[in-house]
Formats: sequence, C-alpha cells, structure tokens
Amino acid sequence: MNAPTDFPTRAPRLAALLARRGIHYGWAVAAVTFLTMLVTAGAVGAPGVLIGPLQSEFGWATSDISSAFAVRLMLFGLLGPFAAAFMNRFGIRPVATVALTLIAAGVVGSFAMTRLWHLVLLWGVVVGVGTGLTAMVLGATVATRWFAQRRGLVLGLLTASTATGQLVFLPLLARLTDALGWRNALGLVLAMLLVAVVCVLLFMRDRPSDVGLLPYGASVPPPVPVLPTTFGAMLASPLVALRDAARTPTFWVLFATFFICGASTNGLVQTHFVSLCGDYGMAAVTAAGMLAMIGIFDFIGTVGSGWLSDRFDSRWLLFWYYGLRGLSLLYLPFTDFSFYGLSLFAVFYGLDWVATVPPTVKLTADRFGERANLVFGWIFAGHQLGAAAAAYGAGYSRTFYQTYLPAFFVAGVLCILAAAAIVAVRERRPVPGAA
Repeated sequence: MNAPTDFPTRAPRLAALLARRGIHYGWAVAAVTFLTMLVTAGAVGAPGVLIGPLQSEFGWATSDISSAFAVRLMLFGLLGPFAAAFMNRFGIRPVATVALTLIAAGVVGSFAMTRLWHLVLLWGVVVGVGTGLTAMVLGATVATRWFAQRRGLVLGLLTASTATGQLVFLPLLARLTDALGWRNALGLVLAMLLVAVVCVLLFMRDRPSDVGLLPYGASVPPPVPVLPTTFGAMLASPLVALRDAARTPTFWVLFATFFICGASTNGLVQTHFVSLCGDYGMAAVTAAGMLAMIGIFDFIGTVGSGWLSDRFDSRWLLFWYYGLRGLSLLYLPFTDFSFYGLSLFAVFYGLDWVATVPPTVKLTADRFGERANLVFGWIFAGHQLGAAAAAYGAGYSRTFYQTYLPAFFVAGVLCILAAAAIVAVRERRPVPGAA
C-alpha cells in the first residue's frame, strides 16, 4: 500500500529506510509523540515556578493564582474525550499541530498580561485548551493504533515523557527566572514548542496504513474504524461512549481512582511543591531540583510500570502504586524538609508519580475495546478534575491556614483509599461498543 499522495514523501521514505534496518516506523511516531508530550508537559509544569514571581510583580494572592491554574488543569482533562474524537475524525497530526500552536499563543500573550483575568484567560483557557487537545489521550491513541505488541512499554515511555517534562523543565525554568525574569524563562518553552511543531509536521502519521505498514507485532490488518458521518455525530461520540461506559462499575472505579491520582500529583505536588519548600526556607531552584529528581525516578518507575503491565495483573500493580504513593505523601511533613529527607521522598514518590497510567490505560483497553481512547479520555478527565481540586484546595489552605500540610495529609489518605478501591475492578466483561 502506498502512502496517501497528500502527505509529504518524507515519512514514507523514512519508513522504508527504517524497515531496511529492521525498525518499525511506529517507533519513529512514538519518538515524535514522546517529544510532543514532553514539551506540552513542560508548559503544563511551568506554573510551578510562576507563583512566586507573579505574587511579587502583581501582588496576587496564592489562591487567586491557583484558581487560574485550576482552570487550566480542568480543561486539560475535560477536553480529553473530545480530543480523542478529533483525532479519530481529523487525524493525530492536525490535532497535535493546533494544540502546540494554541499553547504557544497562550505563552506569548502572557508576556503582556497585567491583570488577573489575563492570567485566567491565557494560562487557564488558552493553554488549558491547547494542552487538553493532546493530554494523555495522544499517547494512548498512538500506542493502541501503532502497536499490537509492546503496547504497555510504549505507554510507559510516553507517560513518562509527560511527567518527566513537567518536572525536569522546572529547575531550568527556575534558574532562568531567577537570572532573567519569568518572561525570558518562558522563551525556552516557546523554542521547544517550535521544535515539536516541526517534528510533528514532518514525521507524525495517523495510522500504520498511511505508510503501508501493519501495527507493530500485528499479523493481520486492524478492523477499519467506523467514524461518525457528520461533525455533530463526531462531537456526540464522546458523550455516547460516556453513556455506555457509565453503566459499568469498572468505569467509576477507574474514574475515582484517577481523580485521586491527579489530586496527588499534578494538582498538589507539581503546582505547590516549590512554594511548600519555600515556606520551610528552601530556595526555589533547590526545590525545583527536587522535582527534577522526582522526574528522573518517575521515568524509571513509569517505564518499568509499562513493562510490568504487559506481564502482571494491572489491578494489583495499581494497588501497590497508590498505596506506596499515599505512604510517601503522609511521610513528607516528617522530613523536616532537609535535603536527605526530601531526597528519600523524591525516590519513593517519584517511582510511582504516574506509574498508575500504563495499567489504567491497559484496564481501559481490555474492558472497553475500540472505544478505549474515548473512554480513557473521560477517565483522564477525572484525573484532571482531581488535579484542579487539589491545585485550588492547596492554595486555599495556604492562604487561609498559612500552611499546605493539610492538603498533603488529605492526598495521602485518599491514595490509601484508592489502593483499596482498585481491587474491586472485576475481570473483563464486554460492554456496548467493546471489541
């Protein structure tokens, strides 16, 4: 099968070149996806170092700044199901290109902001919509379309790119902010967004058939997906998928546990960890370095989680991940915020920062079949609703109680509850629309 003529020939030529070396083009698509998710995650994580500078320059309260970032996290999740529908209808490459362009527009606009509503509009709405059009759904879609084998490993790699991007960018952004100001520091994010757009346009393709291939490890072509015939039907498809999935207890357990996952990661630690350490006298650059350490161990843990999810029951993997995360969050206030204590926290917390994602995606794919990316979009919406609640709740706690610690204790207890709840997921049962 020849590649469609409306695509540039660069990708088919690269696919042929890689094939002669025994490398499936799916790995090239996964690499571009890794870069895209890494860069968008850097934009998502940037607010972690902006709270202090924005307070100093504009006098905004932590709770007000947190409310803008909560809007971003909420949109980041709620757009996931519709992002999946857009990818199904228009293709991965156009959606990813639009998403990266929107994020860049929000960052550029923030250089001139002077009012709180500017922050809400640019970092809440514009960046929220841009990141929401990719989110975790991009990785899940690429993994399920391009890989029949090694799917868990690919999910682990792509998931790790998201969390690692959120955390590893922070120390560099913190140093640049200290040296040059927060506006100049965001120039790094813009440069990375440009690189990602170029790579997406050159090398991203929607399906293996676009370059004349089967999915990696497949021996027969996958079934041709039935796409909505009208734009209205496309917009309705996530709602139909939600209606059918919501009839199963499995969906609600996965939704609730992922809500807790978001509350205990993106919304709490990613957004407020630097400020929390500042309350105990630690410099922002040093605290961001701790987040980078979390990111390094997260990469190891999440890739390992993908490998394990190909081999072991995902429910029991999630039991251990949530349980250990909860214990690490409960331990954090007792570290006295010394370098040694925080390093120990960074290792154990980092190993399962988002190690929950590969087994959650695998459970979703096993139980919801061809609608998996739409259903996972709604489950990920739960993740980001939890993140938004924690981002605002922790900011509220800091403003009105002068401490973040109640939010960290609550998150730790919720993780323990998630560990107990996940084992209630039953063995696979077919649902409407499942393969």
